[in-house]
Amino acid sequence: MKAALLGRSRGGQTSKVHLAADRKCRPLSIVLTAGQAADSPQFIAVLKKVRVRLPVGRPRTRPDAVAGDKAYSSRANRAYLRKRHIKAVIPEKKDQAANRKKRGSRGGRPVSHDVDLYKERNTVERLINKLKAWRGIATRYDKTPESYLAGLHLRASMIWIKDLAQAVT
Repeated sequence: MKAALLGRSRGGQTSKVHLAADRKCRPLSIVLTAGQAADSPQFIAVLKKVRVRLPVGRPRTRPDAVAGDKAYSSRANRAYLRKRHIKAVIPEKKDQAANRKKRGSRGGRPVSHDVDLYKERNTVERLINKLKAWRGIATRYDKTPESYLAGLHLRASMIWIKDLAQAVT
């Protein structure tokens, strides 16, 4: 398990945090991978870990829409969202658009996305800033991926508790 979460680079061993956030910058799921891992293949893994508990019934696992940057614009990610009836708010990469246009009528329709919803994509970036406000996360002093992931979960729960406490008062 450790080998899958620590990657090698010139700077030493690294890891990368992939996460999903709600509109209030609260973490919904966290996945830790090796530092050299690409973002797009982790998209489905992050979405599969989203579980939002409601007062009654099963946890909700399907958001209404998912906003992401161009790095997540792949056929596999879009097909997964289409299959689960989730609105994709992900712009198309320039090279993908050029290849689609080059194919003519066989290239399919252009990808559209809700521009207003796309503006809220920065909630993930703001959540990362909240996570890194905790020095242990920002500096990555932990030696093992398990302890770093535990720190991420601890900081995520602190963010949730603070937000819920503010909602009560």
